[in-house]
Amino acid sequence: MKVAVTKEIEVGENRVALIPDVVSRLVKQSWEIHVEAGAGEAAFFSDRDYEQAGATIVNDKATLWQNADIIVKVSSLKEEELPLLESGKSLVGLLDPLGQPELIQQLADKGINTFSLELMPRTSRAQSMDALSSQGNIAGYKAALLGASALPKFFPMLTTAAGTIRPATVFVIGVGVAGLQAIATARRLGALVEAFDIRPEVKEQVQSLGAEFVEMELQEDTTTKDGYAKEVSQDSKQQSQQLIAQHVATADVVITTAQVQGKRAPLLVTNDMIKEMKPGSVIVDLAGEQGGNCEPTEAGKDIQLDPGITLISPINLPSSLPVHASQMYSKNISTLLQYLVKEEQMQMDFEDDIIDSICLTYNGELRNQRVKDILASKTESKV
Repeated sequence: MKVAVTKEIEVGENRVALIPDVVSRLVKQSWEIHVEAGAGEAAFFSDRDYEQAGATIVNDKATLWQNADIIVKVSSLKEEELPLLESGKSLVGLLDPLGQPELIQQLADKGINTFSLELMPRTSRAQSMDALSSQGNIAGYKAALLGASALPKFFPMLTTAAGTIRPATVFVIGVGVAGLQAIATARRLGALVEAFDIRPEVKEQVQSLGAEFVEMELQEDTTTKDGYAKEVSQDSKQQSQQLIAQHVATADVVITTAQVQGKRAPLLVTNDMIKEMKPGSVIVDLAGEQGGNCEPTEAGKDIQLDPGITLISPINLPSSLPVHASQMYSKNISTLLQYLVKEEQMQMDFEDDIIDSICLTYNGELRNQRVKDILASKTESKV
């Protein structure tokens, strides 16, 4: 099997799909790895590093893709890259299938086999291949640092000759992987931390990190079969907002991480809530690319709001720590490759929940029902 590691063309994307250390291990297992020239430079891995690991450096992207069996990427495919793919090739990466379903249909029409890591099931068996979790860890960590950096106060309690300084209060909304890492990082920095999530089962995880869980009983199921938060009813949203408002008003830093796959991020922090916050407080909204958890959020922008509130909505936070982000993602990719390929052949067992979940297109067929539903709804809206 020939694997191509391509250079990302997404603006601001610094990660690479496979790092030299992982390439070396794959080469020892008889994989043939080809790397586009400069693919790892933004993550501080040189072409020489890859050559020493046993990879072949290819200068031309078109040649690289044409000679590969499997192309591995980080960010989703771009329209200008589509002509480079030939029928029978396999594409693996974070392909954003629910965000660009038309492109996924085009890949199916071209006979490209695609595997999207966003759709990896949340099971212990799939954990080592779960890229959303590995990259969410990085986003949560960096979000806490951004909040601490922008806050005009210390995070920890300090007892000095000049008096005692009270610790900052951090309120984390959404306790997925990113939220848990934000809690852990804020606690390590010395802040008092509260956290809210519509899923009651995360309470123990929050408390194990030394934070207080803000609890609310909802009369409906709030968790998908894969362990993600579900979109809830309007009544539940209103109940959530009332509780959230109380804690937003007293927090020094609010970190929001709530997202629902394939849908706009839930609106959790309104303009009215922000007006009740203390001057100098900071909000870090990690859901900006999905529309934001905060009403005034603009993805990729830092905004100053009355009464003296800083709202930060970063894009692609894992890319800001490309060394370890690439290392973790590379582990996800290499484990998946070894899971999919046995005896130099793709093992397409659709009775396997992992393969069935992540395989979007195969042999010219669009397999994912959610992508089909989105395309159907768009067709209906045009009629």
